[in-house]
Amino acid sequence: MDLKPILGQHHVSALTANAQKNYHFYTEILGLRLVKKTVNQDDTTMYHLFYADESGSPGTDLTFFEIKNAGRTYPGHSSISETALRVPNDRALFYWIDRFVQFGIKHDDITEYAGRKVVAFEDHEGQRLSLVSDENNRGVKGGEPWRQGPVPAEHAIIGLGPVALTVKSIKETAHILTNVLQYKESGKYTRVKGSSTTTYYVFSTGEGGTGAEIHVEEQPDMPKERPGRGSVHHVAIRVENMVELSKWAEYLKQLRIGNSGIVERYYFKSIYFRDENRILFELATDGPGFLQDEHLDTLGEKLALPPYLEHKRAEIEANLTPLKTS
Repeated sequence: MDLKPILGQHHVSALTANAQKNYHFYTEILGLRLVKKTVNQDDTTMYHLFYADESGSPGTDLTFFEIKNAGRTYPGHSSISETALRVPNDRALFYWIDRFVQFGIKHDDITEYAGRKVVAFEDHEGQRLSLVSDENNRGVKGGEPWRQGPVPAEHAIIGLGPVALTVKSIKETAHILTNVLQYKESGKYTRVKGSSTTTYYVFSTGEGGTGAEIHVEEQPDMPKERPGRGSVHHVAIRVENMVELSKWAEYLKQLRIGNSGIVERYYFKSIYFRDENRILFELATDGPGFLQDEHLDTLGEKLALPPYLEHKRAEIEANLTPLKTS
């Protein structure tokens, strides 16, 4: 089948137990913009918050479902174990080290892997994150910084970087990435984590670069991750439009890979499926995007609902704790 290459990261969706504290961390400390305040379309009692660049460009979204009673995460395999966020250059990392110290954010020193300078850190719920420098990026371009945010534009986060997976057996995930999703294995590197050293295998797609890589480590001796607050639910990767997504739907059917079929998310359309390591992947279209129901200047200020949920607005709002965003 004539499939165009995956374009790179689309978004990463994670779990939080407290939307208000989550909003504070990702907007007031990390300087991301809340571009859409909506609900989980599969369970409208919970917020779904989208943080991104100035306009919510594909490849810049880090999203969160609020599950108020979510317990702690017990890390292990079968997980999306780290999300990287791109910053413009190496110099920006020094700014962020100072900022993390100022706000008491748990972080590591600047290190280097896969040819890039990186700072690993955690949010207040143990979400595993890192900042990665785009200084030598020659692939997918980053987004535009939120210029009204608290972080100077020259240091601001401009999108998603590599997403790391921890799996029990790399064979199955490598098969999905290369033989199904048509990524290419483009290298490997070692990384010190705590008292041990692990090898990551790099898979890249499309134009390649910081925003188009998935890094995979094999950890057969770890237990399976028990997800909770601070864990990642799924990783979404970019397809150009609905024409391409329809091709992917037919292709997955031909391969007999179980999937959700095409799902309407209003801001994009999606297909969900898991590999044999239980990693949840989403194929998501670049459009129509977040500007179809809100103006650029007021993105994220009001609760946005797709037309097919609008008739339930009163009921939905009654079940949500108001989110203070100003």
